[in-house]
Amino acid sequence: MSEAQTVHLTYEDGARAVELARESVESYVLHGQREQPGSMRDAFYARTGAFVRIQSTRGRGRLRGCAGAYRGKDQLGHAIVDAAIQAASGDSCGSEIEQPELPNLNISVCIVCNHVLTNDPVADIELGTHGVAVDMDGQHGWLYPTIPVENGWSEEQFLTHACRKAGLPPLAWQDEDAMVTLFEGQVFRERADGGSVEEL
Repeated sequence: MSEAQTVHLTYEDGARAVELARESVESYVLHGQREQPGSMRDAFYARTGAFVRIQSTRGRGRLRGCAGAYRGKDQLGHAIVDAAIQAASGDSCGSEIEQPELPNLNISVCIVCNHVLTNDPVADIELGTHGVAVDMDGQHGWLYPTIPVENGWSEEQFLTHACRKAGLPPLAWQDEDAMVTLFEGQVFRERADGGSVEEL
């Protein structure tokens, strides 16, 4: 069913994943350096995909960056670092994160447990459980499992938004040449009140 190495993180692993993502963002923004995962927790040696999502805590909480991959050849610890740096760079949402923003960011990490290609995404998607990735004509876009629930989207709206993110027509997911991949993952994020990490 899946090329991902099945991995399940404990709460402590998830909290460390978020902490590592923040350290990586800060090291990149402040010093232009790539953070090293250091002495990694056992779960971080698994080879699986990871995503990092960065939102501003000011105003309406606009998205400041998102990056990652549902397929991972690197060890999870390194995948988190790479996704965090990419999310903080100007390549992600058009403008690089700058030093004054750092205290006003909320960082979340999605650790991919498994993924599967689907021919019937509307029937197969479980909203809140699956993230979705759409690939077609060299274009690629993906969305986190939690996003349709946060926005009150239907399965069709979820797929449409993933296509738009990929720069594809809204209904490209219906095209027989489109590859739609569903991925399951654990999502951990910093609490809005600045407290500890929560699992969604």
